[in-house]
Amino acid sequence: MKTIIVHHYDAFSTIPNKGNPAGVVLEADSYNELEMQEIAKQVGFNETAFAMKSDRADLCIRYFTPGHEVNLCGHATMATIYALKTNGLLENKSMFTIETKAGILPIHLQERAGDVFITMQHAAPQFESFNGSRVELAKAIGLAEHELNLDLPIIYGSTGLDIANSCTKFSSHQKDGTSNSYVSKYFKRNA
Repeated sequence: MKTIIVHHYDAFSTIPNKGNPAGVVLEADSYNELEMQEIAKQVGFNETAFAMKSDRADLCIRYFTPGHEVNLCGHATMATIYALKTNGLLENKSMFTIETKAGILPIHLQERAGDVFITMQHAAPQFESFNGSRVELAKAIGLAEHELNLDLPIIYGSTGLDIANSCTKFSSHQKDGTSNSYVSKYFKRNA
């Protein structure tokens, strides 16, 4: 039986188990797609990232949920870059590119006072109309259909991972006297 090392990183936090968890497999070139899928299923995080060599960029990252591969995952990207940097697997560069199924994306890495700061650029946003059932959509996000704001469109937006955005009928008044007339709800397509 092959030993597989999956690192657990919590993106966006320096406190263990308080960030957005991701599994990270370093030097994952020896795994095929079925093996990566099975590893992600066993790990059980929303996403597990696999760092690999690339012919098109400085490195390739593939992302798997327990059920399927996704084009991109921001927090798993951050976790992977941090893992590579802190394990001495990145050259001493501050700018480089990653190959993802969403495209070739630039990464900026900076170290200050012993901390690592990572900035990534997502793919250009793409939008598509939602043509499904408003009743089922509302139900899926815990609302009644009448809570959806019919004056505003429901759209899919993607910078690599399809997300639908719906606006609910909600009103709140701010301390400065202004008011908001909607709240956005986000969810993954086919989730």
